[in-house]
Amino acid sequence: MSWLEPTNLLLLACALIYGLIGEWVDGGILLVFVVGISLLDAIQQQRSNRALAELARLSAPRAHVRRDGQELDLPAEQVRVGDRLRLEEGDRVAADAALSEGVGLWLDESLLTGESLPVARSTPGERILAGSLVAGGRGWAEVVAVADATELGRLGSSLATVQPPATRLQRQTRRLTGRLTVLALGLCAALAVIQGAISGDWPQALLAALALALAVLPNEIPVVLALFLALGALRLARIGVLARWPAAVESLGSATVLAVDKTGTLTENRMGVQRLLTWPQLEGWQAGEPLAEPFHGVVEMAVLASRGDPVDAMERAIQRLAADHLDGTEHLHPDWPLEREYPLQSDLLVFSRLWHDDDGGLQLAAKGAPEAIADLCHLNAGQTTALLAAADGLAARGLRVLAVARGLDGVPVHEGQPSAGGGALPDHVHGYLFEPVGFLALADPLRPDVPAAIATARGAGVRVVMITGDSPVTARSIADQAGLPPGPVLSGPELGTLSAQELAVTIREVGVFARVMPQQKLQLVRALQAAGEVVAMTGDGVNDAPALKAADIGVAMGQRGTAVARESADLVLLDDTFSDLVAALELGRRVDANLHRALGYTLAIHLPIAALGLVPLLLSGQALILLPVHIALLHLVIDPACTVVFEALPATPGLMRQPPRPPEAPLFGSDTWRHSLSQGAVVMVAALVLVFWPETDAATHRSLVFSLLLLAGGGLVWLNGDPRSRITAAGAGIGLGLWLLLLAIPGLQQLLSLAPLQPSGILTVLITTALALLLAGLLNRRLA
Repeated sequence: MSWLEPTNLLLLACALIYGLIGEWVDGGILLVFVVGISLLDAIQQQRSNRALAELARLSAPRAHVRRDGQELDLPAEQVRVGDRLRLEEGDRVAADAALSEGVGLWLDESLLTGESLPVARSTPGERILAGSLVAGGRGWAEVVAVADATELGRLGSSLATVQPPATRLQRQTRRLTGRLTVLALGLCAALAVIQGAISGDWPQALLAALALALAVLPNEIPVVLALFLALGALRLARIGVLARWPAAVESLGSATVLAVDKTGTLTENRMGVQRLLTWPQLEGWQAGEPLAEPFHGVVEMAVLASRGDPVDAMERAIQRLAADHLDGTEHLHPDWPLEREYPLQSDLLVFSRLWHDDDGGLQLAAKGAPEAIADLCHLNAGQTTALLAAADGLAARGLRVLAVARGLDGVPVHEGQPSAGGGALPDHVHGYLFEPVGFLALADPLRPDVPAAIATARGAGVRVVMITGDSPVTARSIADQAGLPPGPVLSGPELGTLSAQELAVTIREVGVFARVMPQQKLQLVRALQAAGEVVAMTGDGVNDAPALKAADIGVAMGQRGTAVARESADLVLLDDTFSDLVAALELGRRVDANLHRALGYTLAIHLPIAALGLVPLLLSGQALILLPVHIALLHLVIDPACTVVFEALPATPGLMRQPPRPPEAPLFGSDTWRHSLSQGAVVMVAALVLVFWPETDAATHRSLVFSLLLLAGGGLVWLNGDPRSRITAAGAGIGLGLWLLLLAIPGLQQLLSLAPLQPSGILTVLITTALALLLAGLLNRRLA
């Protein structure tokens, strides 16, 4: 509870002492301030909780269902019994369901059963449990139970109970405030005993010690940090970037490398078939022309080598081309039953499907990387060179090239598992004979804002690395269009031959990686980190999860990303766009810069308050300069300045032209110490001058000093903030407003044990404050 914070406990102790010595009015005023500060803390906590609740709502799991003939993408809690639930690789199952159909479906049920290995599900009617992860394949299932009625609900488990880890800065602030608290309380206790023993006035000595403790304790720092990170995460969500926990906001300011997928991040993920090329005739077709007979076989084989309800953008483009040009012809076979599917392998980038045709025979189609198709078809060296040269001619235009092959009469070379018809089928696609039939060249337009976003990132000292499954020729063409610096391209097979030491050297010079398998992303992340980089890595698939977890900042795709990728990531790009990631980088730097402004201000304003609290304990007979009530009132200037004004400040113009902040940088860096201590020292000297102002009684001394601190507190907000910002002006006006309120209400001065200031006193305060702020500003410029 906020009233149990150290500052409030100290104020309550002061109120108790005032009560014991009969000063009920002063004690009552302190209780009012405890209530006021507690309310302010509660409002700040509510803002933070609202921000985190909004993030939880945005990050809630979603489900794709078919209801009343309509395809819907819904939050998991809106799934109903009777919905048909789509199961795709990487999805987290949203409800208990009965399997309707499945192809190669494997489920990871470790969340419920503890079994680490995925289990196969293929029989219609089999139970699919909520919370399971689709490790492979796809299918449809009918929902039979939702929410608390599921097995997961009955177990009382939830995927939403992941607790955000403490950030590096939060750990630093806890250590700092803990040490300062112990030090302050020990020092105050010792000084109270010494002063009480010397003077014999124990209540006064205790009040002086508690006032010093109030002045020394930086109670605002943990509150400021928690609020900045929570509101920073909410600001990220408003620009389309979801931070799954506040630690990600803190890390963004230190990122030195953005390692990004090409497809869907740098490009629009709006694939379209632009060109076809037959093999070996090398006849060409391009979009907009009628599709002549020689190209029908290429498209036919490409469709047979694609899923019927594709999620992949390339397969959707192939289906659109076929629907536009071959609909109603003998080249499309929606009624053929599928016998078997051969997925991509790390050593063979080919996807193949085996079908039963109308005559009961087997028809096999394959598509994949041209070099993999050449290997699959067992071409000789000359044929392979010619095939790859034709593919490179298309890739040089920035097109993604797939080669298409046809099985020769579907005759197996090697036998394996029995087929539905009783024959034996190979376990590997290499068990068949193939011949190439042609190429498809697909275009995925570069997002128009990518070149400017890459230029912004590079200007900020952040290196952009592109990772793609495309050929090296296509990858280099797209990299040039995007504005990445020229340089060599490293392919996945080449990556696999490098040792860790060789890769650590190579990775400093290479900015484009082609033909990369998802599993190799983890190798790239570790190599970049070994080179001293702070890595933000994007990913969307199940196999990307290890790399996302290993990266300093894992970034998942919100639209095309799998559930396991989003669960492994720190950030989720809701629109899958690279420019949003660069905008998040800028916002992360803004949060970091404003946070250090607030921390610097806190340190600066506490220094003169602490010095004034120490004077009565060091000088025997010196009356208390600042009473606990005055320090509590100053907190009403400090807290809003830190948590409202500094948090809302816009980014400085040169922020994205500065290098990233080192992740190991301390909470208070050398620049922060220099600026804060110089500002605080100037205000402290000014305050001590007024403490010993000649021919003035103790009450007037107190009024002069308190007035100075109110005005200087507002002035330091202006010095540490952006002088051109209205928000900074409003923050600076808090202290001025409170001071004018004191001058306008004489009764308030009496209530706070302050003497009314004469015109000469007011002039003294204004001149002293102006000189102090002027000198602090000059020192700021000198130290900048």
